[in-house]
Order: sequence, then C-alpha cells, then structure tokens
Amino acid sequence: MIMGMTHDNRNTRSRLEQLCEARGMRMTEQRRVIARVLSEAIDHPDVEEVYRRAASVDEGISLSTVYRTVRLFEEAGILERHDFGEGRARYEKVASEHHDHLIDLETGDVIEFRNEEIERLQERVARELGYRLVGHKLELYATPLKKNRQ
Repeated sequence: MIMGMTHDNRNTRSRLEQLCEARGMRMTEQRRVIARVLSEAIDHPDVEEVYRRAASVDEGISLSTVYRTVRLFEEAGILERHDFGEGRARYEKVASEHHDHLIDLETGDVIEFRNEEIERLQERVARELGYRLVGHKLELYATPLKKNRQ
C-alpha cells in the first residue's frame, strides 16, 4: 500500500487523473495507479520510487511503463521534473501555487517554501534590469547548521 491509499479510495479519481482526463488522455488502469501514487506523494520521488510504490498496488506495472507514463504526464504539463543535483530526475505534480525548494545535501530531503521577501526581490531585480518577471525557479542547496560546533 502507498501512503494513504486504501481500497475504498481507489474508486475516487486523484487530482492527476482528473487533469489527464481533462486533457483527453486515455487512462489505463496502470496509468491511474501511477497518477494516484504521484498525487499522494508528499515528497519528490524519482521514477524508481514511483515504480516501487505503484508496483506495491499493481505488481503487473513495469519500470518501463512508469518511465513512459511519467514522461507523458510531464509532456502534458501535469507533472514537473526537477534535477536537484543528484544525477536523477525527481517529480512533483504541478503546484497550484508557486513555491521554491531547499535541498538538504546531507539527507537529500527537499523542503518546499515560499518567502514573500524573496518574491519581491526577484520582481525588483527583473524590473531594474528592464524586464517583467514571468516565472522563476529557485533551488537552495544547504547543509544543516550544527548547534554545538567546536
């Protein structure tokens, strides 16, 4: 079982399934499982982790099916691909609200955040350079502060 997925809510369409259907995408049962796995992910899984979670629901799902489906979802604009410098792509559903990422280099954890001061600064920098900001991506790479440094 994947996080929070029970037999009862398998009949409920996930947000990604709804987006796929709205774009006219044919939804096989395996695509539905992959869409549910991605919809319920609270982390930023790579394809192999998506595969592990999907295969725990439907053992007939192959890794190549997951790769093809993730690429299809990305091309449809419902899934966002990230490269956090680990040599592997990680994914998240396209967010309804903008956020940035802080990547913990020791653990690989990805922390989503939004900071209005940073948002205003980016707007100001673009304006000062003679541009109107239409989008951006901010990734901070960090290590935890040590409390008792000697």
